Amino acid sequence: MLLADSAQELAGKLYILGGGWSVTGPDPTPSAIAIKFDIPWDRANHRYQLQLELLTSDGEPVMVPSASGEEVPLLITAQVEAGRPPGLKPGTALDGAMAINFGPLPLEPDTRYEWRLTIDGRHEDDWSLPFTTRAARPPQPS
Repeated sequence: MLLADSAQELAGKLYILGGGWSVTGPDPTPSAIAIKFDIPWDRANHRYQLQLELLTSDGEPVMVPSASGEEVPLLITAQVEAGRPPGLKPGTALDGAMAINFGPLPLEPDTRYEWRLTIDGRHEDDWSLPFTTRAARPPQPS
């Protein structure tokens, strides 16, 4: 997983702009998460359930306004599945890729956050993307 300014998945490949940061803001800006999956040979054609959530440093979900105006956790669900292409050598890992782009998010300045990925209800430590927002800029004299 990689934090970026923008990302795109096309034909199983990831195209990333401004990737690899861990500090952002303080002003809200668009961002993206690029994810590359290595799916074991024997798990071809298995559908994986993904959940990606944004958490505070206390492990609480970050709340954002929904279309109806109520506050809801920032949570993305998706599925990924890879098939074996013809002629692929037995035992070769199968590639999967996903790019998720976000508009500006309402994040607090000088705060630590974490994107956490869960696959089929399981989470590993390296399936997290922690990042920090810079402190608010002091007002400029006019």
